[in-house]
Amino acid sequence: MAKKFYAVRVGRKGPAIYQTWDECKRQVHGVERAVYKSFPTWEEAAAFLRGGEAKNEAASEKDGWAVAYVDGSYDKKSGDFSCGAVLFWQGGQVEFSQKFTDPELAAMHNVAGEIMGALTVIRYCREKGVPALEIHHDYEGVGCWADGSWRANKPGTQRYAAECQEAAKSMKLQFVKVKGHSGDTYNDMADALAKKALGL
Repeated sequence: MAKKFYAVRVGRKGPAIYQTWDECKRQVHGVERAVYKSFPTWEEAAAFLRGGEAKNEAASEKDGWAVAYVDGSYDKKSGDFSCGAVLFWQGGQVEFSQKFTDPELAAMHNVAGEIMGALTVIRYCREKGVPALEIHHDYEGVGCWADGSWRANKPGTQRYAAECQEAAKSMKLQFVKVKGHSGDTYNDMADALAKKALGL
């Protein structure tokens, strides 16, 4: 796990967190009015990206929030799909990389993997007694089906929505949409873990 986390609020790409100075430097060097800062924990760096200042940056950790990034992948040849996820909780980092074979869900391709990524971290957090979870995802439906702002029409999305709603009875759930393939370190990591599960 990185000793420092570099949060770039304004750089060449969108807001992101990097684990090495070299990665951070590539995003900010020569950029006029770049805004960036290093932190000892991922949670503090994430708080800085959300607009917090140093004295308030541990709020998400102090309030008991775990933070996860999820993504999905699909193999056209096999019809299998997979999820990748990175979860941060109490200063630790847990990674998930899992393949699934389900023809009904596979019709949704990458989206099937992404909703399974969300369910994987939700189930893990419920098992561990985590009181609150913030899930970062790049497909809008992951959050919209979960909170009911999109109607779930297919059996797979209906089951997903039902499990999210059930989980929300015993823990706080929050969904944050991020732009896919935009240089966001942990979104890219979740994507790589999903591909790894399929051997891609």
